[in-house]
Amino acid sequence: MSVTGEFQRAPSTPRLSPRLAEIVAALPLEPHLRVLEIGCGPGAAARAVAERLTTGHILAIDRSRTAIDQLISSSGDLIASGRLSARCVTIEDFVVGEGEEPFDLVFAIRVGALDGRHPEAGRIALERIAAATRPDARLFVDGGAPLRELGIPR
Repeated sequence: MSVTGEFQRAPSTPRLSPRLAEIVAALPLEPHLRVLEIGCGPGAAARAVAERLTTGHILAIDRSRTAIDQLISSSGDLIASGRLSARCVTIEDFVVGEGEEPFDLVFAIRVGALDGRHPEAGRIALERIAAATRPDARLFVDGGAPLRELGIPR
């Protein structure tokens, strides 16, 4: 309770870990961008990105149904605003939905298909990313300071 006896409103999203906060801060976000997060887990970074968008949108994808359900259950306001959506799918199986615009910015944190741990999955993932993005889109993965940019094969 505050000094006046009123309950203070909780923040709309939980605080990010320092590592995720550094990663989100390093992304070249602009309020109008269409962003794709690969391997979003329960959605902490996706919510932080969505809060920085005004006319843009972030689609968060993950292979785990449990993670997507957690993201959806903790992101109602951002989903209702149209700035955030989620889909249970691997990047190797991802395709842009009918009527969806291509993405301007893609990022992935600890995704084996994009960090070199699974080269064949990485080749397929890059093909899917290329098909889902605008020609001038950018792709960032963890492993830099804090991110590194990968080229999107065209």
